[in-house]
Amino acid sequence: MKIHLIIVFAFFFFPGYIFAENTQPIVYLINIDKEINPTSRIYLSKGMQEAEKLNADQILLRLNTYGGSVVDADSMRSAILYSPIPVSVFIDNNAASAGALISIACEKIYMRKGANIGAATVVDGTGEKMHDKYQSYMRSTIRATAETHGKDTIISGNDTIYRWIRDPYIAEAMVDGSVYIPNVVDSGKVLTLTAQEALKLGFCDGIAESVHEVITQYMGYPEYQLAEFKPSVHDNVKGFLMNPAFQAILIMIIIAGIYFELQSPGIGFPIIAAVTAAILYFAPLYIDGLVQYWEIIVFIIGLILIGVEIFIIPGFGITGISGVILIVVGLCFALLDNDGFSFKEIQAPDISRSVLTVLSGTILGFIAMIYLSSKIGSKGLLRKIALTTDLETSTSIDLEVKTLVGASGEAVTVLRPSGKIIINNEIYDAVSETGFIEKGTKIKVNKVENAQFYVEPA
Repeated sequence: MKIHLIIVFAFFFFPGYIFAENTQPIVYLINIDKEINPTSRIYLSKGMQEAEKLNADQILLRLNTYGGSVVDADSMRSAILYSPIPVSVFIDNNAASAGALISIACEKIYMRKGANIGAATVVDGTGEKMHDKYQSYMRSTIRATAETHGKDTIISGNDTIYRWIRDPYIAEAMVDGSVYIPNVVDSGKVLTLTAQEALKLGFCDGIAESVHEVITQYMGYPEYQLAEFKPSVHDNVKGFLMNPAFQAILIMIIIAGIYFELQSPGIGFPIIAAVTAAILYFAPLYIDGLVQYWEIIVFIIGLILIGVEIFIIPGFGITGISGVILIVVGLCFALLDNDGFSFKEIQAPDISRSVLTVLSGTILGFIAMIYLSSKIGSKGLLRKIALTTDLETSTSIDLEVKTLVGASGEAVTVLRPSGKIIINNEIYDAVSETGFIEKGTKIKVNKVENAQFYVEPA
């Protein structure tokens, strides 16, 4: 009886001690200390998802970057602006270019002594300033990002003053060198702020030397739980496959593979390489939710049309051209984050990046075609699959085949332009000098070089 009374007494008077839970706030840390690219975007996206699962109170982004892809930075910016959990950033030395845009999107900005933020002019891969239409978009984006933080209301006597928490004009000066702000930046110079300058102008909310100092001194959590995002191998591989430079290489392999398949009989290594590259191209985009079903279908239809052109329809006409167009369309649209057939949210830089990536891959593909074609039979990558032996040194074979010049035979495979022919019940390699020759067509041998027959329809 006494025990029961003790339990009841404890239940009513000391419930906090009996049912107490760990109420320490959770701060979720995401480290971005590399170029802003698809891998960085994946880190942020997955980290924010894990933070939501943990019911984290704050997300802290530790940032140290010289910039990177504007498209990925814009995606990261949007994720931060619409995050249900407040996101702050600790600039651990550098937040340049794309890093500045990401930082300005965060609710609070903290900087290490000696850190910098700014220099957000859009440049190409060589560091050269890009066309003004790209700068215009970046100026608008960084202004809009600064404006999302709103204004402070300052009452001075009978006057009410509204002042931007982060001045959009100062943010724009980080992109445009023509912006002049007295006592801040001269015209002709792109703005980059030190930690002290950023603090004075409202682009820094505190200077700290460590993540712990940010959390305890500025977030106000003397006791806290720190959870940290740990990227997996899958995250890094996926990010690598979605890198625009690697995507251009995959497109190069797709284009070159299709070309070399058109130049050789049957199904061989070139088409296998092209299909493998296509899988590596589409798979991460599909997993990431960027590519739609219809975009993959368009690409596959393009491959089918080219297959029809190779195996069924002689020559290379409307079917083959349509196939190539559909392949390029599928590759381009796969890089756009459209919703079904709706492209309302697609911005100009997204389209430019998509077209530039596919165009770069296509150009590289044509260069590869020319280079590898010149190396077949010599010292190139294809030396092991090419016949390099000089058959002119084999007198018996040479005399035998030379006697067949002017002989008639039949194509036993399609010649497009390479294939197989039969003469006097013997099968030889042959190249058509007049284009496509259908299987079963009677042919005439015009010349023989290194046991290679050059023929035309009889």
